[in-house]
Amino acid sequence: MSEWPAKSVSMQKTESLSPYDRNSRVHSERQIDQIVNSIREFGFTIPVLVDEKSMLIAGHGRVMAAQKMGLEEVPVMVATGWTDQQKRAYVIADNKLTENSTWDEELLKSEIKQLEFEEYNLDFLGFDVDELTNLFLDKEFGKTDALEEWTDMPEYEGLDPCYKKVVVNFDDEESFNKFFEVVGQDHTEKTKSIWFPEKEKRNLKDLEWADEG
Repeated sequence: MSEWPAKSVSMQKTESLSPYDRNSRVHSERQIDQIVNSIREFGFTIPVLVDEKSMLIAGHGRVMAAQKMGLEEVPVMVATGWTDQQKRAYVIADNKLTENSTWDEELLKSEIKQLEFEEYNLDFLGFDVDELTNLFLDKEFGKTDALEEWTDMPEYEGLDPCYKKVVVNFDDEESFNKFFEVVGQDHTEKTKSIWFPEKEKRNLKDLEWADEG
């Protein structure tokens, strides 16, 4: 086998990288935005992998995020001496191998609760609101509707059902601040959702049985 690509990492112009035109992995705009948020918070932690002609083998989503951010260069590893079959196979394997692991859900919930308690922005984790709700409610109460199943039980502290959810996008900070002036609610740079009319804030650590002790 040729030398490991990770033994040498260099910066390369983003515009010089070309995608593999038969890449079967689809990246949604939402996922690209998540990668953008991750790069802004943690930096570019995983170099992309290219062949000797700068064709992408792994890292298509990261390059799309870099382009969206206007990054002129990204860290690159070169797969030297790989056959065409190896390149095509790794395009698939790089995506599939990461899907083959599972979560220790109790440990995951514990970690997320601690981060939320420390007021860390959970958006950087890559989970959306529905995924977090499923993690902290559905898995604990089975596949039933927890709000319906446990209504009127005083020990249960769940989420209030809402009539409708909408997503509001802002072009700039001024528009963001103006929106909260109009609805008459306080906010911070970490604010990701609100109730209207305003309700008391509920934390992830509240989504469990009340402590009987």
